[in-house]
Amino acid sequence: MEVFLARQPIFDSGLRVHGYELLHRSCRTGAFDCTDGDSASMQVLANTLLTFGPSSVLSGKPGFVNFTRDLLVGDLAFLMPPHSLVIEVLESVEADDEVISACRKLRSKRYLLALDDFVPSDSSHPLVEFASILKVDFRATTESERRGIVQRYGRPGLRMLAEKVEIQEEFVWARREGFSYFQGYFFARPVILAKKDVPSFKVNLRRILAEVHDPEFDFERVESLIKQEMPLCYRLLRYVNSAAFELRSRIASVRQAMALLGEEEMRRWLTLAALPTLASDKPDELVETAVLRARFCELFAPWAGLSHRRSDLFLMGMCSLLDVMIGRPLDELLGELCLAEDVRGALLGDLAAENPLTRIYQLILACERAEWDEVSLLAGRLASPAEVVSDLYLEAVRWSAEIFRAGGLVARAR
Repeated sequence: MEVFLARQPIFDSGLRVHGYELLHRSCRTGAFDCTDGDSASMQVLANTLLTFGPSSVLSGKPGFVNFTRDLLVGDLAFLMPPHSLVIEVLESVEADDEVISACRKLRSKRYLLALDDFVPSDSSHPLVEFASILKVDFRATTESERRGIVQRYGRPGLRMLAEKVEIQEEFVWARREGFSYFQGYFFARPVILAKKDVPSFKVNLRRILAEVHDPEFDFERVESLIKQEMPLCYRLLRYVNSAAFELRSRIASVRQAMALLGEEEMRRWLTLAALPTLASDKPDELVETAVLRARFCELFAPWAGLSHRRSDLFLMGMCSLLDVMIGRPLDELLGELCLAEDVRGALLGDLAAENPLTRIYQLILACERAEWDEVSLLAGRLASPAEVVSDLYLEAVRWSAEIFRAGGLVARAR
């Protein structure tokens, strides 16, 4: 499934790119085709965070994203760090007590707010005190109205952004009158970005959504469900290892990622990850094979003296068919996950190094192909009896079949 996102650059007075407005699109035509503002903004955040990655979309610049009332009061902004996001409060948002409280909270956390489609009014705007940027639509206001906005609201720390600037004369006028930022077709039209998304197993996603909205958040249970959902593991690890977190060491397991984010952040992240429609045209058997491999590798860990690496081995099996599921090169996908080098080497067929994970991975492939001589040879190199391999493989087959029959409702054995 291809995912689309549009971005339009926002320039400063020196015509240097200051940031990008991120816009919802669902096809390459470039037209906005979603009447539900909540859904559109959720898709923008989801696609930025989960599919493209903030660093590739924003290149270190802030992203301007439209926020409806529900997104404001729902704390969705906290999924992105303050330096990466400018919250555009839509003109349709009524400044009630909840909205004002949400804006105050966001400012206390150093987020910048922009008031979208700002128009002059006889009364004072209740959200101006929280705003860092006023966006003024040059197609909907006169020169006199725009000059009045600058004179009335201009103050240190509050910048004016001229949007829908279409001719040079408008840019020259706006810069002369005190506008700091500029956006419109005169500079650049929105550019459509496209990328293949990661497919997901719908039944398990529904179960995860139900679990994370339970008032009693069970970390072990949620971790178990996430581990059963390979695309979700992929998104979570890529998210926490992105440049936005500026970590000194990589996060290599689901448990570490959950500990880093905490309960409330995990609730928000999982909701954002699961709510958009994550359809896949791939057969369930492909996902079941990956789950079977993951379980076998995890079960075999103690026999290879790698009990402390069970999570890595489980992840190795889950990621083994990532390229087939998504339609992108495996080395590219594994690079985004920041996996341990020996896990990455095993999956990419690095046979030169004495890597026990490579042998375990070859072992599960030999079992699938019923190459029993190869199974015996690899089991011997791993100092394990061939009959143990057979027993563990059958146990993994039973476990994965049960997972699929129950729709992912069976907790993983420890």
